[in-house]
Amino acid sequence: MRKSRLSWHKQRRLIELFVAGATARTAASLVGVNKATASYYFHRLRQLIATQSEAAGWLAGEIEMDESYFGGTRKGKRGRGAAGKVPVFGLLKREGKVYAVVIPVCVQ
Repeated sequence: MRKSRLSWHKQRRLIELFVAGATARTAASLVGVNKATASYYFHRLRQLIATQSEAAGWLAGEIEMDESYFGGTRKGKRGRGAAGKVPVFGLLKREGKVYAVVIPVCVQ
């Protein structure tokens, strides 16, 4: 981003953490900036992505989004936290195509 007071190294690290899906608070502690700075930077990145997507026509018109969890065993804990569940995120553009992404899960 232009006109940022952050060093290029910190900007690049924040972008990497944004792409990795880290929260702004976690990114702030890892990079060594204030959480408000990381939150603002993430917000600006989302604005840039939305602007570029609208210009390309990807997200123009009405869009539906949904997430779901598939798989896992029936016994034990149910819902999002159940073992073996795979989160899937989908986008549907009205009068268009469906885009679905399987989100990789880190097993601890």
